[in-house]
Amino acid sequence: MDAIKFLYRTGISLLFTIVNRAISQSCSPLNADKPTIIKTAMKQKRHGVVTFFIVLTLSIVNTASGYNQEAFNTLKKGVSEWNAMRQARPGETIDLSEAELGDINLTGADLSRTVLIRAELSGSTLNMADLKKSNLMMAWIKKANLKKSDFSGSCLVKANLKGSFMNGSKFTEANLQDVNLRWARLENTDFSRANLTNAIVFEANFAGANLSGANLKGVLFIEQANLDGATLSNNTILPSGEKATSRWSALHNAKYVSEPERTPMSYEAPLPLQPSAGEIRTSTPGGAGKAAISRFESGSFNNADMTGSDLRNANFHKADMKSARLSGANLQGANLERAFLKDADLSKSNLSNARLYGAVLTGANLSGANLEGASLFEADLEGANLSGANLKNANIMDVNFNNATISQQTILPSGEHASSNWATLKGSKFVKMTH
Repeated sequence: MDAIKFLYRTGISLLFTIVNRAISQSCSPLNADKPTIIKTAMKQKRHGVVTFFIVLTLSIVNTASGYNQEAFNTLKKGVSEWNAMRQARPGETIDLSEAELGDINLTGADLSRTVLIRAELSGSTLNMADLKKSNLMMAWIKKANLKKSDFSGSCLVKANLKGSFMNGSKFTEANLQDVNLRWARLENTDFSRANLTNAIVFEANFAGANLSGANLKGVLFIEQANLDGATLSNNTILPSGEKATSRWSALHNAKYVSEPERTPMSYEAPLPLQPSAGEIRTSTPGGAGKAAISRFESGSFNNADMTGSDLRNANFHKADMKSARLSGANLQGANLERAFLKDADLSKSNLSNARLYGAVLTGANLSGANLEGASLFEADLEGANLSGANLKNANIMDVNFNNATISQQTILPSGEHASSNWATLKGSKFVKMTH
């Protein structure tokens, strides 16, 4: 068992090294049409050990992960059973990271101190739910019903709350940095002392909301939001970085109140953010065989070395791929929707026609990458390197390009070369490269 755990913890880089060697020995014109490295390896009997290693690795339950399957099963049974469990174990932190909880009724659920990092809650009903001090970092909560819910002290950094109903909810001292509140209903919601830096609030309705002491620095589309009757104070920080004034408030049909001066809040994620580096896990333990080999959905490949690998049409949906090395890899047509690719090396990779909807690519190296025809809708490319990348015919709607690096050699979706004006409009850095 110790040997299995060792493979489980450290084997992913070795796995791809072995497979890449297999490819270098077996690739030929006859094998050129194989869609993935896995199928190439499977066709070669002499590399049967590779197939076994892949099946073994992807079939082992992640004992190192804190994900609580038993708690998830209880929650799926119903709110009454879940709340009874929480009452019997008060103060316990429960890990439901990446849990699929979309389109279900969780009205009145006690989800306080729950880790819901990258969880799927879109379309769900969480009216009057208790989410105090929970970690919903990068969670998807689109078009959800969250009326009169309590998110006080919670972490919602980069969460997607697009189009959700949150009337009368509480976000007191919550961290909502980079959150997407486009089209959200936020009437009479309490954001006192909340961190909303760099949030997207296009056509969000803050009518009657409490924004006293809230940090709105860098908020996008504030002029398109509805602030009728909202309350601002001398401790509220405006998008410009300056303190709110009665004049600014009046111009936006908001109320202005004076209160004692307060020191700015410091916000930290209350609960663990990511699995440890090098962990390997799958959302479907067991199931060895071809199906387990051809799918990487929700798997973990943090720090994995997949340099130059053939991963055409591979399914990495919601996979953890932080700092993965994919330089020169062929990911044509791959499914990377909502994959976590922070700081990944995708330089000179082929991502043509890849699906990157909602993918996290913050700090990723995409220099010289081919993204022609790729879908990047709602992808996060903050701080990514796109110098020399080809974005021709790519879908870049609602993409976050903040602080990304763009160069003259970067090809835009229009087929034209990028310009400094385009980079400025996207909040990106423009660099001139010399050949």
